[in-house]
Amino acid sequence: MKKKMMYGLFFGDSITYGEYDGVFGGWVDILKRYALQQYSEGGNELILFNLGIGGETSEGLVKRIQNEMTARNAEDGNIVFIGYGANDLAVKDQKQMVNPEQFKVNIEKAILLALNFSKEIYLVSILPISEEIAGKISATGKVRTNEEVLVYNQILKGIAIENSLNYIDFHSAFLEDKEILLSKDGVHPNEKGYGMMAEIAIPIIEKYL
Repeated sequence: MKKKMMYGLFFGDSITYGEYDGVFGGWVDILKRYALQQYSEGGNELILFNLGIGGETSEGLVKRIQNEMTARNAEDGNIVFIGYGANDLAVKDQKQMVNPEQFKVNIEKAILLALNFSKEIYLVSILPISEEIAGKISATGKVRTNEEVLVYNQILKGIAIENSLNYIDFHSAFLEDKEILLSKDGVHPNEKGYGMMAEIAIPIIEKYL
């Protein structure tokens, strides 16, 4: 039987990119190594692309998703992961970077574009923020609150339900132990946190291996 070769495309911000994980390189990189190992043991080939850009909002996603997917389009199909909101909800210079209404429009627009290339789309929840930095100005001049995280996650959940897409709830997984799963900046996971995200995501990519 001919083996399948699919692509997994991970769109997102620095949490997709894996910032601040000097050990594993973030959750997507862990998945990449896992998929490669499964392939070398006789599984299907699943090539994962980490398309995370630090600081990006859903505005950037809408601008680039079409080109990125056209450039990486596997014959046997593509799996798309969309992880945005942590920058969108941030307030910078007294102004929210992307308000909830616009965020919803952007994510829906990105999904429409992605559907031309893929039927397998996963929306990724926003992580909770450490109590120490919630509501305070970060090094990058951004203010984030856990109330806003809930509002934006609700939007993502709603979009997933309306469009019969999959929702990956990292938020619930982090909630109780967030203070030990987040790095010093209170926004990005540390290697423990990224490891946990990978553990949750492995059964998802397992289906395609």
